[in-house]
Amino acid sequence: MTETPLQMTMRLYRELKFRGQKVRRWSDYFEGEHPLLFASPEFSTQAGGLFDGFSDNWSRAIVIATAERLRPLAFRLEDGSIDQVAARAWKRSKCHVQVNLALLDALIAGRSYGLVWKPDGVNTEITFEKATQAIVEYVPGRHLLRAAGLKIWNAHDLEFAALFTPTMVYRWQRPRRAGGQWTGRTAGLSRGEPSHIPNPLRVVPLVELPNQTRLDASPISELAPVIPLQNAINSLWTHVMTASDERALPARVVLGMDRPVREITDPDTGEVVGEEDEPLAKFRSDRLLWLERQGASIAEFSAADLRGFLDVITQAVEHIAAQTRTPASYLNKKLINIPESAVSADESGLVAKAYERQDHFGAGLQEVMRLEALAAGEPGRADALAYGSVVWRDPQFRTDAQYADALVKWQAIGVPDEALWERIPQVTPEEIGRWKRMRNDQAAAIVGGDIAGLYGPKPVEGERERAEPVPEAA
Repeated sequence: MTETPLQMTMRLYRELKFRGQKVRRWSDYFEGEHPLLFASPEFSTQAGGLFDGFSDNWSRAIVIATAERLRPLAFRLEDGSIDQVAARAWKRSKCHVQVNLALLDALIAGRSYGLVWKPDGVNTEITFEKATQAIVEYVPGRHLLRAAGLKIWNAHDLEFAALFTPTMVYRWQRPRRAGGQWTGRTAGLSRGEPSHIPNPLRVVPLVELPNQTRLDASPISELAPVIPLQNAINSLWTHVMTASDERALPARVVLGMDRPVREITDPDTGEVVGEEDEPLAKFRSDRLLWLERQGASIAEFSAADLRGFLDVITQAVEHIAAQTRTPASYLNKKLINIPESAVSADESGLVAKAYERQDHFGAGLQEVMRLEALAAGEPGRADALAYGSVVWRDPQFRTDAQYADALVKWQAIGVPDEALWERIPQVTPEEIGRWKRMRNDQAAAIVGGDIAGLYGPKPVEGERERAEPVPEAA
C-alpha cells in the first residue's frame, strides 16, 4: 500500500520526537545539567537535595576541544580553484557564523542539517537546522540517496511542518494543543498560494551533517562514551564534599563519662520535673568541656584523608581523555617545562579526530553548496563542486614561530606562495586574493621602473625640486 504524503509526515514526525529524547539528554550533559547517579539510597536520604544542580562538567570541555578545530574556510572546485560565487552565497546567508553552531550541535547531538531553499522564490538561502527539528530519510539500500526530509518549527499557537520530496514540498500546520490535526498550511502564505508546491531543485534540499558513525548505525554524540564516567565523577565529588564537611577536622571524644544533661523545671513552680541531654553544638562552638567523673579521658579521631577520592577522580578524567582522544593538557592544564614536541604529541589524537570529522562534515557541506549552485541555475558549477573539496583551517595549533619555520622550509623545496599562504591559520581566500593583487602591483611597479612607488607616494615635481640640496659654492 502506497504511503500518502500526510502519512509520511506523521511517521517522520514520530521518529523525530523519539530521537529527540536522546538528543535532549546529550544536550543536558553538555550544559552541565546532570542527574546525581551512583549514590546509595542511604546517601540520597541523608543528603536530600543538597547536591541538586551540582556537576563537575567535563562534557563541555570534551566537545569544545573538537569543535574549535573545525573551521571551514572555502570551497574548492574540481580544477583546484576557489569558488568565489559559493563564497559570496556563503557570506550572504551568514554561514561563516552559523556553520560553527551547526558543527557544535552535530558533535553534541550526533548530527545537524543544512537546508537550501528560496523562501521568497528569488534569493537562495542556506540555513542550518537542529537534530530535534529536522530529519532525513534515505532510499532503502542506498544510504547516500535522500528519499525525503522533514523540518518542523513552532510559531505562536501553531506548529508547522515541511515535507521535502524530490518532486514536491508538502507544507502543513496544526494547533500546538494536544490532539491537533495536520492540515494544509495557510498561515503566512499569500492569498491563493497553494499549501503544497513543486520542488524546483528536483532533489531533497535537506542535507544531514553526521558526526562519527558506522555503515549500519546512526551517528552518535561525542558525549556517548563520556556520560558514565561523568556520572561517576559527580558522585565522587559529592562524597568528597560530604566527607570534608564532617571529617575534614580532627574530632575529640570523651571516654568514660556520661553525656552531659540539664534539668527541666516547671515554669510555674520552679521545681525540677526531669532532665534532658545537653546539646553538644554549644560545646563545639564555645570550645568548652569539663570532666567530672573520675577516670574520664579525652581521645581524638584524626581528620579523614580525602586523597583516595581525588585519585579516583583523576583516574576517571584520564579515562575520559583517553576514550575521547582529548589532550591531557586540556583537562589538567599541567604544562610546566613541557617541550613543544611533547605538546604536539599529546594533541596528535585530537588532530587526527579533527581530520576524520572534516571528512564526515565536509561531504555534507559540499552537498549543501552543490544544491546552492543548482538553486542558482548553475549545474556546471554544481558538478565542479561535487568533485571539489572543502578548505578547512589547519586543525593542528602551532605557535607563530612554528608556522614561520615550516613555511620557510616548504618554500625552500619549491612550494608556491599561494599554497603556503593557505596554510597560515585564519587566512581566508579573500585575504589571499588581496595578497595576490598586492604582489602583482609590486611586480608591475618594478617592471615599470617605479621602485619608489613600492615604498610610498611619489612627491610632485615642485616638491622634488625644493627637496633637492643646494650645492655649495666652490
